[in-house]
Amino acid sequence: MSSTEIIIIGSGIGGLSCAALLAHYGLEVTVCESHSIAGGAAHSFQRDGFIFDSGPSLYSGLSYSPSPNPLKQVLDAIGEPLPCINYDTWGCYLPEGNFNTSVGVDQFCDILQQLQGKTAVEEWRKLQKVMKPLAEASVALPPAAIRFDWNAILTVAKFAPSLLLKSNQVFQITGPFSNIVDQVIRDPFIRHWLDLLCFLLSGLPASGTSTAEMAFMFADWYRPGVMLDYPVGGSGALVDALVRGLTKNGGKLRLNAHIEQILVKKKQAIGVKLRNGDTLTASRGVISNASVWDTLKLLPSDAVPQQWRKQKQETPPCESFMHLHLGIDGKNLPPDLPCHHIIVNDWEKGIMGDQNVVLVSIPSLLDPSLAPPGKQTIHVYTPGNEPYHIWSQLKRNSNAYEQQKEKRSQVMWQTLERIIPDIRDRVSVSLVGTPLTHERFLRRHRGSYGPAIQAGKALFPGPNTSLEGLWCCGDSTFPGIGLPAVAASGMILANTFASVDQHLQLLESLFL
Repeated sequence: MSSTEIIIIGSGIGGLSCAALLAHYGLEVTVCESHSIAGGAAHSFQRDGFIFDSGPSLYSGLSYSPSPNPLKQVLDAIGEPLPCINYDTWGCYLPEGNFNTSVGVDQFCDILQQLQGKTAVEEWRKLQKVMKPLAEASVALPPAAIRFDWNAILTVAKFAPSLLLKSNQVFQITGPFSNIVDQVIRDPFIRHWLDLLCFLLSGLPASGTSTAEMAFMFADWYRPGVMLDYPVGGSGALVDALVRGLTKNGGKLRLNAHIEQILVKKKQAIGVKLRNGDTLTASRGVISNASVWDTLKLLPSDAVPQQWRKQKQETPPCESFMHLHLGIDGKNLPPDLPCHHIIVNDWEKGIMGDQNVVLVSIPSLLDPSLAPPGKQTIHVYTPGNEPYHIWSQLKRNSNAYEQQKEKRSQVMWQTLERIIPDIRDRVSVSLVGTPLTHERFLRRHRGSYGPAIQAGKALFPGPNTSLEGLWCCGDSTFPGIGLPAVAASGMILANTFASVDQHLQLLESLFL
């Protein structure tokens, strides 16, 4: 048996952000990770000289400070620089046609003029005007200032003047983004486009995505001079930076440390039991970075009220993923080939339709170190639209499973052939991931993308639980599925454990 002050279950970006900040604040923290690699859905892995991102591929707000991106705020707080490569363009393959678009104020208007005409451009300009004050409101209070106790009055105080000036807008951004869209946009293509952006941010269309999430995106993407970022070394470099921030201040990361149960004594979480029989106690608490459903599986049956358990168990999940990781011969590819592509096959199927949206990332076009000389690394995935139920009865490595993998991966191959027609002749490494892969390696309930909690209908629960000494962070606690959201959840919870003086010092270092 060993002991620490705080145990964190899982090394996803939310858990690592929380852990690194807790260590920065001087607390003794140990992260237990079931996988052999840290990073959760954002980890990277190597195969035959190729380095693959397992999850996120699109980043912004990481290359400048102060940044509205909570993940950048965490990295700045722990003093870990993250070198990034900047770019601004990605490719789109949509029912209306194929085109390249970019972040920034004006270029998308040129696309709209070509596709839909003058009226569509006028509507988009009107939306930008409406979103400008909402975008300013969305970043008026940095997550770094928030904590989940009454001392938040003191840490938020210095941002109160800007919040008061934006008080009307702050109220507006709490509702679903569709409220804004319905007031401004009639053009069908723009409505589809906004649904697509919402889906990529939250796993839900505009009717289920909070205005705050889209306002944050408008603040970050649609402004003069903006660029997108890609971490040098891929998502693994981001994970490594957080791990360095943890360990340099005395924190510990235990890999291959699968937690079997959260230990409870006198109605309080006091530690964890590992699959290998080891126990680890925590004097100040246990923090779960696992999903809400997977956290429930770790709790003894009588540890929490059954009504609370039932309520959490019924949290609606987003669907899962298909992944295609390829190492290819990179000779004679178009010199202006964008590194990222978004593909929508049919608007009529709905933005959440089965395999309707496909994303393609070729990060080695930006960072050649991710592939051997003359080669390219490719990641194709269906983002949160792969049904779990068609996989749930299959056994891994069975003939039926392999046949299903072959069948369900074809949409990704066909998508990629639209971008690189001879792709099948170029391949030297080919790996297919399924919802069962997600479930197995990431310990994700049903391989899910995260909770599908709709804005305006329900609220994300925050870090508190009904069990004393147990907190949560990650995508089950904070609106928005993606790195900024989970980093914010981890940062806010870490702040709650810090003294007010420590917290104020951190804010001064970040924003003054």
